[in-house]
Amino acid sequence: MLEIGMKAPDFTLLDKDGKEVSLSDFRGKRVVLYFYPRDNTPGCTRQACAFAGAYAELRQKGVEVIGISKDSIASHAKFAEKYDLPFILLSDPELKAIQAYGVWQEKKLYGKVSFGVVRTTFIIDEEGNIEAIMPKVKPDTNAAEILERL
Repeated sequence: MLEIGMKAPDFTLLDKDGKEVSLSDFRGKRVVLYFYPRDNTPGCTRQACAFAGAYAELRQKGVEVIGISKDSIASHAKFAEKYDLPFILLSDPELKAIQAYGVWQEKKLYGKVSFGVVRTTFIIDEEGNIEAIMPKVKPDTNAAEILERL
C-alpha cells in the first residue's frame, strides 16, 4: 500500500504517439499523476477536460500532468485529439503502473462485481516522493482540488 512520503513507483509506458515516457523523466518537477478507467466515457472525459482547462495554470506552477489508463495508444491518440488534451496520456494495457499504484481494485456496479481502475490521483514532488494521494476522486472537481492544494 502506497503512503504519503514514500518513493513513487517508477514506470516506463508509451504515450499517445508511441514514445516511451518514464516517471523518472520528471525529476525536478512536481507531477500530477491521475489514473482513470477508460477513454471517451462520460466521467473520464469530464475529468480530462477539467485538467485541460487547468493545464496552463498547473504548468505556471511547474507541474506536469500525466493521465494513465489501460486503453491503447490509438485510443489515447483519438481521445487527446477529439478533446484537444495538452497533457501526457500513457497506455498501460499490462497494468504495470496501475497495479504498482494499487488502483486496480474490485468494483461493484448494479450488484455486479468486477475489477477495474479506481479513479485516483497522486501528487508527486520534485524528488519523486508521493506528496498526496486522492482516492476515488470526482471527475468534475479533481483538477480544481489540485489547484487549491498547490
